[in-house]
Amino acid sequence: MELNAKIAESELERAGTLNPGPWVDHSRFVALACKNIASHCEDMSADTAYCLGLLHDIGRYAGISSERHLIDGYRFCMEKNWEKAAQICISHAFMLQDIKTSIGTFDVSEEDYRFMDHFIRNAVYDDYDRLVQLCDALALPTGFCLLEKRFVDVAIRYGTVPATTERWKKILEIKALFERKINGSIYELLPGVIENSFFD
Repeated sequence: MELNAKIAESELERAGTLNPGPWVDHSRFVALACKNIASHCEDMSADTAYCLGLLHDIGRYAGISSERHLIDGYRFCMEKNWEKAAQICISHAFMLQDIKTSIGTFDVSEEDYRFMDHFIRNAVYDDYDRLVQLCDALALPTGFCLLEKRFVDVAIRYGTVPATTERWKKILEIKALFERKINGSIYELLPGVIENSFFD
Protein backbone atom coordinates (compact mmCIF):
# COMPACT_ATOMS: atom_id res chain seq x y z
CA MET A 1 0.00 0.00 0.00
CA GLU A 2 1.60 3.21 -1.17
CA LEU A 3 1.66 5.99 1.39
CA ASN A 4 -0.32 9.11 0.60
CA ALA A 5 -1.93 11.94 2.56
CA LYS A 6 -5.35 10.30 2.79
CA ILE A 7 -3.90 7.08 4.17
CA ALA A 8 -1.58 8.90 6.60
CA GLU A 9 -4.45 11.03 7.89
CA SER A 10 -6.61 7.92 8.35
CA GLU A 11 -3.84 6.08 10.22
CA LEU A 12 -3.26 9.03 12.55
CA GLU A 13 -6.98 9.33 13.25
CA ARG A 14 -7.21 5.61 14.04
CA ALA A 15 -4.14 5.81 16.27
CA GLY A 16 -5.73 8.71 18.12
CA THR A 17 -8.76 6.60 18.96
CA LEU A 18 -6.49 3.87 20.36
CA ASN A 19 -4.47 6.29 22.50
CA PRO A 20 -6.11 9.73 22.66
CA GLY A 21 -3.90 12.62 23.65
CA PRO A 22 -2.32 15.93 22.64
CA TRP A 23 0.24 14.04 20.56
CA VAL A 24 -2.34 13.72 17.77
CA ASP A 25 -2.80 17.47 17.29
CA HIS A 26 0.95 17.95 17.71
CA SER A 27 1.48 15.50 14.83
CA ARG A 28 -0.96 17.42 12.64
CA PHE A 29 0.89 20.70 13.22
CA VAL A 30 4.25 19.00 12.59
CA ALA A 31 2.85 17.72 9.29
CA LEU A 32 1.59 21.15 8.26
CA ALA A 33 4.94 22.72 9.09
CA CYS A 34 6.71 20.04 7.04
CA LYS A 35 4.35 20.60 4.11
CA ASN A 36 4.65 24.39 4.20
CA ILE A 37 8.44 24.38 4.34
CA ALA A 38 8.94 21.56 1.81
CA SER A 39 6.66 23.34 -0.66
CA HIS A 40 9.31 26.07 -0.87
CA CYS A 41 12.20 23.62 -1.38
CA GLU A 42 12.84 22.76 -5.02
CA ASP A 43 14.20 19.31 -4.22
CA MET A 44 11.46 18.15 -1.84
CA SER A 45 7.88 16.92 -2.11
CA ALA A 46 5.39 18.75 0.08
CA ASP A 47 3.06 15.73 0.03
CA THR A 48 5.81 13.35 1.13
CA ALA A 49 6.90 15.72 3.88
CA TYR A 50 3.29 16.04 5.07
CA CYS A 51 2.86 12.26 5.35
CA LEU A 52 6.15 11.82 7.18
CA GLY A 53 5.19 14.55 9.62
CA LEU A 54 1.80 12.97 10.30
CA LEU A 55 3.35 9.58 11.06
CA HIS A 56 6.47 10.54 13.01
CA ASP A 57 4.80 9.74 16.38
CA ILE A 58 2.45 7.02 15.10
CA GLY A 59 4.00 4.54 17.54
CA ARG A 60 2.02 6.21 20.30
CA TYR A 61 -1.00 4.25 19.05
CA ALA A 62 0.25 1.41 21.27
CA GLY A 63 -0.35 3.35 24.48
CA ILE A 64 1.43 5.73 26.82
CA SER A 65 5.18 5.22 26.59
CA SER A 66 8.48 7.04 26.47
CA GLU A 67 11.07 5.98 23.88
CA ARG A 68 9.16 2.77 23.16
CA HIS A 69 6.92 4.78 20.81
CA LEU A 70 9.91 5.18 18.50
CA ILE A 71 10.35 1.48 17.82
CA ASP A 72 6.60 0.83 17.92
CA GLY A 73 6.23 3.39 15.12
CA TYR A 74 9.16 1.90 13.21
CA ARG A 75 7.59 -1.55 13.27
CA PHE A 76 4.14 -0.21 12.41
CA CYS A 77 5.47 1.49 9.28
CA MET A 78 7.80 -1.34 8.26
CA GLU A 79 4.84 -3.74 8.30
CA LYS A 80 3.31 -1.52 5.62
CA ASN A 81 6.61 -1.17 3.70
CA TRP A 82 6.82 2.55 4.45
CA GLU A 83 10.57 2.46 4.98
CA LYS A 84 11.24 6.19 5.06
CA ALA A 85 8.37 6.79 7.47
CA ALA A 86 9.71 3.94 9.60
CA GLN A 87 13.16 5.50 9.73
CA ILE A 88 11.73 8.88 10.74
CA CYS A 89 9.74 7.28 13.55
CA ILE A 90 13.15 6.74 15.15
CA SER A 91 15.33 9.46 13.59
CA HIS A 92 13.07 12.36 14.55
CA ALA A 93 14.21 11.98 18.16
CA PHE A 94 17.91 11.82 17.33
CA MET A 95 19.13 14.91 15.51
CA LEU A 96 22.43 13.82 17.10
CA GLN A 97 23.06 10.24 15.96
CA ASP A 98 23.86 8.89 19.41
CA ILE A 99 21.30 6.96 21.45
CA LYS A 100 22.79 8.39 24.64
CA THR A 101 21.48 11.86 23.69
CA SER A 102 17.88 10.75 24.27
CA ILE A 103 15.66 12.89 26.47
CA GLY A 104 13.33 10.01 27.32
CA THR A 105 13.38 6.70 29.15
CA PHE A 106 14.15 3.50 27.27
CA ASP A 107 11.11 1.47 28.24
CA VAL A 108 12.15 -1.22 25.75
CA SER A 109 13.80 -4.62 25.90
CA GLU A 110 17.59 -4.95 25.82
CA GLU A 111 17.28 -6.41 22.31
CA ASP A 112 15.24 -3.42 21.12
CA TYR A 113 17.71 -1.03 22.72
CA ARG A 114 20.60 -2.66 20.86
CA PHE A 115 18.63 -2.52 17.61
CA MET A 116 17.86 1.16 18.06
CA ASP A 117 21.46 1.96 19.00
CA HIS A 118 22.75 0.32 15.82
CA PHE A 119 19.99 1.86 13.72
CA ILE A 120 20.62 5.41 14.94
CA ARG A 121 24.39 5.19 14.46
CA ASN A 122 24.09 3.82 10.93
CA ALA A 123 21.05 5.63 9.53
CA VAL A 124 21.69 7.92 6.59
CA TYR A 125 19.75 11.11 7.19
CA ASP A 126 18.41 13.19 4.34
CA ASP A 127 16.49 16.46 4.32
CA TYR A 128 13.22 14.69 5.17
CA ASP A 129 14.72 13.38 8.41
CA ARG A 130 16.08 16.84 9.16
CA LEU A 131 12.80 18.55 8.26
CA VAL A 132 10.76 16.39 10.64
CA GLN A 133 13.36 16.95 13.38
CA LEU A 134 12.97 20.69 12.85
CA CYS A 135 9.19 20.71 12.61
CA ASP A 136 8.84 18.51 15.69
CA ALA A 137 10.42 21.47 17.50
CA LEU A 138 8.09 24.01 15.87
CA ALA A 139 4.76 22.52 16.89
CA LEU A 140 2.80 22.39 20.10
CA PRO A 141 -0.59 20.62 20.20
CA THR A 142 -2.15 24.11 20.05
CA GLY A 143 -0.24 25.42 17.04
CA PHE A 144 3.12 26.57 15.72
CA CYS A 145 5.67 28.19 17.99
CA LEU A 146 9.16 29.62 18.10
CA LEU A 147 11.82 26.95 18.54
CA GLU A 148 12.87 28.43 21.85
CA LYS A 149 9.34 28.10 23.25
CA ARG A 150 9.27 24.43 22.30
CA PHE A 151 12.74 23.92 23.81
CA VAL A 152 11.44 25.23 27.13
CA ASP A 153 8.21 23.22 26.85
CA VAL A 154 10.14 19.97 26.40
CA ALA A 155 12.68 20.84 29.12
CA ILE A 156 9.88 21.49 31.62
CA ARG A 157 8.14 18.20 30.81
CA TYR A 158 11.17 15.92 30.48
CA GLY A 159 13.94 17.76 32.28
CA THR A 160 17.35 18.35 30.74
CA VAL A 161 20.10 15.86 29.89
CA PRO A 162 23.83 16.41 29.29
CA ALA A 163 23.19 16.64 25.54
CA THR A 164 20.34 19.17 25.77
CA THR A 165 22.40 22.15 24.65
CA GLU A 166 23.95 20.21 21.76
CA ARG A 167 20.49 19.05 20.68
CA TRP A 168 19.29 22.65 20.63
CA LYS A 169 22.34 23.75 18.64
CA LYS A 170 21.71 21.03 16.08
CA ILE A 171 18.08 22.07 15.62
CA LEU A 172 19.19 25.68 15.12
CA GLU A 173 21.68 24.44 12.51
CA ILE A 174 18.85 22.63 10.72
CA LYS A 175 16.74 25.77 10.88
CA ALA A 176 19.57 27.68 9.21
CA LEU A 177 19.87 24.95 6.56
CA PHE A 178 16.22 25.24 5.58
CA GLU A 179 16.28 29.01 5.67
CA ARG A 180 19.07 28.88 3.11
CA LYS A 181 17.00 26.48 1.01
CA ILE A 182 13.92 28.71 1.05
CA ASN A 183 15.91 31.96 1.06
CA GLY A 184 13.88 33.35 3.95
CA SER A 185 12.57 32.75 7.43
CA ILE A 186 10.77 29.49 8.17
CA TYR A 187 8.51 31.40 10.54
CA GLU A 188 6.98 33.29 7.61
CA LEU A 189 5.55 29.92 6.50
CA LEU A 190 3.96 29.11 9.87
CA PRO A 191 0.76 31.04 10.58
CA GLY A 192 0.63 32.64 13.99
CA VAL A 193 4.36 32.73 14.62
CA ILE A 194 6.27 35.98 14.83
CA GLU A 195 10.02 35.52 14.68
CA ASN A 196 11.94 37.03 17.56
CA SER A 197 15.16 38.26 15.96
CA PHE A 198 16.84 38.39 19.38
CA PHE A 199 17.58 34.68 19.01
CA ASP A 200 19.19 34.95 15.56
